[in-house]
Amino acid sequence: MIGSSMRAPTIAIVDYGAGNLNSVKKAFDYLGADVVLTTQPEAVAAADKIVLPGVGHFSALGALDNTGLRDAVLQGASAGKPFLGICLGMQWLFEGSDEAPEFAGAGIFAGRCRPFPSSVKSPHVGWNSLAVREGSRLLRNVAPESFVYYTHSFQAPVVAATTAATEYGTQFSAVVEQENIFGVQFHPEKSWTVGLLMLKNFWEI
Repeated sequence: MIGSSMRAPTIAIVDYGAGNLNSVKKAFDYLGADVVLTTQPEAVAAADKIVLPGVGHFSALGALDNTGLRDAVLQGASAGKPFLGICLGMQWLFEGSDEAPEFAGAGIFAGRCRPFPSSVKSPHVGWNSLAVREGSRLLRNVAPESFVYYTHSFQAPVVAATTAATEYGTQFSAVVEQENIFGVQFHPEKSWTVGLLMLKNFWEI
């Protein structure tokens, strides 16, 4: 827990025009976090932690390249700053997505995001459960098989860094964690107490 005598870390929420940012900010505000919503690479570079949310088409992430935000985010993550990608922000951590093959992801995790199999309805919208693996820092104190809220048409593969998976036609990565890099496919800001606990855990890392 962050002590009262310690300066609360500044969290930069990266605004690259992909929506749903205010809901994420309000969730951190509710927790009492020192959070700023920004379009400026300089503000990202000055922050202690970085959050990259996003909903919509994978091509929206191309705006990171046009604004200098991609370099600011990657430099911060490389320097060891805690980074959290949410939904589209988590998919960006992989090599890319079949949704927009011409746009490269960050390539921190191997593999590409793929569409769901034709046996299930797409997009995957609504509540679904998490199969949580031991040792997750992001999901500390989250009960096994807790439900979280999803809305997405493409899914990331299960990799060594996957700390929680969800089943929907196939098993996909719900949470990935590697040192200071974290990603969640679901929307914590819409996932009630489970989502708030996850954001609190990230704030306190």
